[in-house]
Amino acid sequence: MQAQRALLPGGRWHFQHGPIDIVIGADGDVAALTVAHEAAWQRFQTVLPELVAELPTLRLPVRGPCPLQGVVARRMWNACRPYHSAFITPMVAVAGSVAQELIGAYARDGVARAWVNNGGDIALHLAPGASLRVGLFADLARLDPTDIGIDGHFDVDHAMPVRGVATSGWRGRSFSLGIADSVTVLARTAAQADAAATMIANAVNVTDARIRRAPANALKDDSDLGEIDVTVDVPPLPPELVQRALQAGQRRARELQRDGLIHAAVLVCQSAWLRVSAETLAAEVGSVFA
Repeated sequence: MQAQRALLPGGRWHFQHGPIDIVIGADGDVAALTVAHEAAWQRFQTVLPELVAELPTLRLPVRGPCPLQGVVARRMWNACRPYHSAFITPMVAVAGSVAQELIGAYARDGVARAWVNNGGDIALHLAPGASLRVGLFADLARLDPTDIGIDGHFDVDHAMPVRGVATSGWRGRSFSLGIADSVTVLARTAAQADAAATMIANAVNVTDARIRRAPANALKDDSDLGEIDVTVDVPPLPPELVQRALQAGQRRARELQRDGLIHAAVLVCQSAWLRVSAETLAAEVGSVFA
């Protein structure tokens, strides 16, 4: 299994290696971009083997001192460390941590802005004066590959303490304990955003017999969640239950914001939504679903 890359329209790059599937875009001086893209590609080819070498440990709950050696693996562990009182493994932050590793190649003179999108978990580089508009797609159940519209957007600029965006929910690539269709988090780093999005999405939850759950290892043999029940299906629920679930997630998001672990978040469940906004994002996030 060899890493592969392909040039996409608009000068973007597609990197793929096993389960890692990344799209990279950047603006700036052509010579600087050429060097940055090549540096990102060289680093990308080494990431998966490094993670595979420590995979058994990466699937263990975060406890005690960090036992990992690799740069990306340690970043995953450190992003999850604030949540060690709950069951969490470093794998929660893998996508954001990989994106964060590659964005470092673009932190150089001549690159105005860059974004590394690892399946919706995004790391950003913004030079002084640069900004980037990030689209929000709230519910994968409505996804039409022939016409991908967005539900809202927010702008991130250089002055903001945001360099990572991540989304989690029960319909996503990974298992969730909650019923959120999506929780999108903005944080200082992509690894932090990835871990926080998972924890907030888990908190968007209620107990109701109509919600189907199953042990994670019954759905995927090697799941690091083992026998923990994860959400399999969420039928239409009464509005009061949806609001109760969203409010539980909002309380968790506010705790994380208070602790400096996130900048802002948007929580979506069955066409209803709540937000935890920072002042610098109020106008942009306020337009979502308006």
